[in-house]
This record gives sequence, C-alpha cells and structure tokens, in this order.
Amino acid sequence: MSESNAEAKLQADDSDDTLLSVDSIDTHYGESHILFDLSLTIDRGDIVALVGRNGAGKTTTLRSIMGLTPVTNGEITKGDEQIQGREPHEIRKQGISWVPEERRVFSGLSVEENLRLAAHSGDGKQTDQFEEIYRRFPRLDERREQDAGTMSGGEQQMLAIARALLGPDTDLLLLDEPSEGLAPQIVDDVAAIIRELNDDGVTILLVEQNAEMALGLADYAYVLETGEIVHESPAAELATDREAMESYLGVK
Repeated sequence: MSESNAEAKLQADDSDDTLLSVDSIDTHYGESHILFDLSLTIDRGDIVALVGRNGAGKTTTLRSIMGLTPVTNGEITKGDEQIQGREPHEIRKQGISWVPEERRVFSGLSVEENLRLAAHSGDGKQTDQFEEIYRRFPRLDERREQDAGTMSGGEQQMLAIARALLGPDTDLLLLDEPSEGLAPQIVDDVAAIIRELNDDGVTILLVEQNAEMALGLADYAYVLETGEIVHESPAAELATDREAMESYLGVK
C-alpha cells in the first residue's frame, strides 16, 4: 500500500464510519498458528474483499470474527462493542451474519421451510422479514414450495444468503466464497445480488478466490497470505496492479 493510501485509510479508521475493527489478532487451531497479527477495518456501507490463495486463512478470519474459532491475541470490535470471546449466537445478535461456503441449506426442506427455520427472532418481525426477503429474491418467491436440494447452485446460494439475513437485523454480512462452483453467468447473478444488498445498506466482508469478481464489487481489498495481510489498497487500485495480482493471487 502506498504511503498516501495508508494515511487515508488510517484517517478513515479513526472516524465514526468504522463498523468492524480487527486489531492484531492471532488465531490457533490446536498447536497450529493460523493467523498472525492480522488487522483489518470495515467501514459502514462498504464492500471489503479479503482475497488470497487456498489455505491463506480467509475462512479462519471469518470464523474468528464469528466466534467459531477462538482468538488467542488481539481484539475485534463492532462499533463500540468488543466481541471477541463471545459465543457465536451473541455475535449474531450484534447484527453480524455469516454465509459459509458450500451453500449450506436443508436440501430436503422447501425454500419456505428453510427460511422459517432461520427466522428465529421471535419478536413479531417474521412476516415483514419474509416479505422483504421475497422482494429481494423474487426467484425464491417463485420457488417457495420447491425442495432446496432440487434447485440450481445459484438458487441455493441465494437461499443461503436469504437465510443469513433473517433473525436479528443484519448490518454486516460475511460471505465465504459465494461464487464457488457456479457457472460464469450464475456468478454474475450472485454478484448482482451482493451489489443490491450493499445498495440497500448492508455492509459486506467478501472472501473470494475469484479475484476479478471480488475486486469488481469491492471498495477496499486486503490480500491474505499464509495468515498475514501482505497488501491492502482500494480494490480498483489492486485490480489494475498487474505485478501485485500475479505475485499475490497468481492472476496474469
């Protein structure tokens, strides 16, 4: 990152726009040290891309934010609330939701049943939430009685994202490899959904190996390599930096 970019980002990090701050965290799986002094900042309203090769630690970063993999050092804060060390369901109540890779839906249940299982808030908002989900995902509305396992990969990804938006109000969505295994045309459809969600006010941390898709959507980007952030810059700047793209991501 250039000096001017670093200074601009530092100034942004000190503002009221910061939604999530990951500050110098370390994460272990047993004796294995996976994340090393990792820091990143997500500003409200942004799409932030976290890219890197297989095994770089991208999913572990998301799991650490969600409290699924314990952080052994450092701090994670959302707004003014410190969240590391909390249980995943407590972090979910803070408005953070995670869509894991592999489109985890209940294949033997209908679209409607999948959504009802996810809408566990119990606060009387379910009807309004369903209407909003079906507005955002008209294809799911058309298939609400269809078993999830009989839908295409792209439709299942839509359902997985829709499930994550139900329950406590989500203002930060963590997406783990949403384009994985999808045909190029379907990747474009998923990208359009991500953009629409962001336009509707959802801040997004996007983990992707598809660098072209991720950088095309993102405002800011971090490159992760063997558990360490090795590059950060505005996404458009990284996308046009051929040397960095080839060196860090193997994209020529």
